[in-house]
Amino acid sequence: MVGFKPTDVPPTAAVKFVGAGTAACIADLITFPLDTAKVRLQIQGESKMAVTAKAAQYRGVFGTMATMVKNEGPTSLYSGLVAGLQRQMSFASVRIGLYDSVKQFYTKGSEHAGIGSRLLAGCTTGAMAVAVAQPTDVVKVRFQAQARAEAGRRYQGTLDAYRTIAREEGFRGLWKGTSPNITRNALVNCTELVTYDLIKDTLLKYNLMTDNLPCHFTSAFGAGFCTTVIASPVDVVKTRYMNSAPGQYRSAVNCALTMLRKEGPLAFYKGFTPSFLRLGSWNVVMFVTYEQLKRAMMAARGSWEAPF
Repeated sequence: MVGFKPTDVPPTAAVKFVGAGTAACIADLITFPLDTAKVRLQIQGESKMAVTAKAAQYRGVFGTMATMVKNEGPTSLYSGLVAGLQRQMSFASVRIGLYDSVKQFYTKGSEHAGIGSRLLAGCTTGAMAVAVAQPTDVVKVRFQAQARAEAGRRYQGTLDAYRTIAREEGFRGLWKGTSPNITRNALVNCTELVTYDLIKDTLLKYNLMTDNLPCHFTSAFGAGFCTTVIASPVDVVKTRYMNSAPGQYRSAVNCALTMLRKEGPLAFYKGFTPSFLRLGSWNVVMFVTYEQLKRAMMAARGSWEAPF
């Protein structure tokens, strides 16, 4: 069998919490350029200037990445990485690391969790994670959206971004887009974790695969595709609203209606390809790493407790 073997003792909540945050950071390091390309494609066309002057600036995910490297240098693909890693360490630790614990709470400790309990657990940890990590998400999106070729960059560094947003927009600016983000992450968490849970359980239940890397890979890939289809419209609105200048949109709903009126319904699926490439690859790297980290940490814990 490839990778670490399952341990006899199930992972503790602390192991899941730390493992989820660490695995998510590793996944972000690998897939961040795809996320940056997704953001650039999602905000393209939101202003009149963008429609007239820059309508053809970005074409497709790899075309976007190539244009960014040509115009802004290769490091532009990782613009906002620090905030992204801060976000994942706080965000994924809660929404993924606490999922099993919250699921057990809703099932009152029963080993057989129904679809309702899984969905409730996904919604709960997704909302909790947004409450903790929203400022890091705002800063990450702002960095990814700003082009270095533009006159006068909005922020010079991660800490400067936090300070500038708080000074110019108030502390509410750091929590901008919380409503669409809660909606998005409730959808993402429910789809991503529940789909992964169900696919993995089905594969193991019918002996189609054993609990190892191929099983984790298959479950994660399926979860990534389902999540992209369900969450893309909310993700586009969240990105547009969080990146918008003060007063540009009255609310997230107003942002969505403005998009629909000016750009049509297909605007809600702008950046779908990079979203899927990013979410699919992110899910594979994250879940495979997460499963292995849990086993490695439990194995290390066992060796510490019983050294002889």
